[in-house]
Amino acid sequence: MTSPDPATRPTVRLKPKANARALRHGFPWAYDNEVVTDRRTRRIAPGSLAVLEDDKRNPLGLVAVNPGSRILCRMLDPDPGAVIDRDWFAARLDRALALRVQVFGAPFYRLVHAEADGLPGVVIDRFGDTCVIQPNAAWAERLLEPLTEALVDATGIDTVLKNASGRARAPEGLDDRGAVLRGQAPDGPVQVHMNGAVYMADLTGGQKTGLFYDQRANHAFAAGLVRPGARVLDVFCHVGGFALAMLTAGAGNALGVDGSAPALALAAQGAQASGHADRFETRQGDAFETLAALAADGQQFDVVICDPPAFAPNRQALEAGLRAYERIARLAAPLVAPDGYLGLCSCSHAADLSRFRDASARGIGRAGRRAQLIHTGFAGPDHPQLPQLAESGYLKAVFFRL
Repeated sequence: MTSPDPATRPTVRLKPKANARALRHGFPWAYDNEVVTDRRTRRIAPGSLAVLEDDKRNPLGLVAVNPGSRILCRMLDPDPGAVIDRDWFAARLDRALALRVQVFGAPFYRLVHAEADGLPGVVIDRFGDTCVIQPNAAWAERLLEPLTEALVDATGIDTVLKNASGRARAPEGLDDRGAVLRGQAPDGPVQVHMNGAVYMADLTGGQKTGLFYDQRANHAFAAGLVRPGARVLDVFCHVGGFALAMLTAGAGNALGVDGSAPALALAAQGAQASGHADRFETRQGDAFETLAALAADGQQFDVVICDPPAFAPNRQALEAGLRAYERIARLAAPLVAPDGYLGLCSCSHAADLSRFRDASARGIGRAGRRAQLIHTGFAGPDHPQLPQLAESGYLKAVFFRL
């Protein structure tokens, strides 16, 4: 399926008080309260393409429309007559690929980071000859076939999988059914080599697309904090992200904590493949309870990392999320040996860096510890930020010396 004849496209219009200037200058969305939603607009099928105009009927560009979504319009192209077909997708994929090829030596990275790569709501992670697409917007689901064709052409990959587990799909009215779009799904975890360690990515049954590439640079920084023989604690470790990197850097032993037994099994396989099986231990359980239990046992570690899921996924959850980040810091700080290091991470776009850092510092202080902030980390270059969209810079990592 390709986009319809531009001459037949509907038109949607901004209300007089909407910020048309922001859209002209690169902001990618128009919300439902900014658009005139008459009966004609409400009848537009989700994922359809339309021309967006300002309140004076000046065209702003070509948008994807979903009347049932809070984000009613997603800007696709400043040219209102653009044809969204295989060639259009190819141009954006080629540009995205050029950055990743320049930065990374092996084909394991986030290939498309949604709005920041000009494909609103689309995430594509690459695992060698396999790509996993998350079409988290109705327009991408509707045009999945030309997107897949262009992806195969641009990369030469054999297999394309659709992951439909993204939290953003439900507000778009989309289902949660994954699919094999090209080739054949791998019959087991895929090995990914990063920072000298081997990670096991489950591309069909794991969390998200199977691996979190965004923490690669922060894994490397944490590995640089390790002294030979150091004790390491990695909480919310998923498939062993920080722990395996630090073991590779010379840590004596590492404990990985997570609530998911399948994730811990993959972490153990990664430790085996990395040659660290005898120095890596896992513990399944609630992170807050496990931190408290370790403190009650008098345990201390040279490096402690806490990389939780998004405690503040939206503005409504912000205050509760900040309290959770503070609590994590308060429980983790007593486990850090004197002159050791504490790394705290947030993937909540609603909690900006300043508020997350302040919550972390409060928690450390309430644990009776004093801290030096030594480093602030973000996602790597395969997760570029769109400067106009704060949500694209969701990941923050703050490292303290206690």
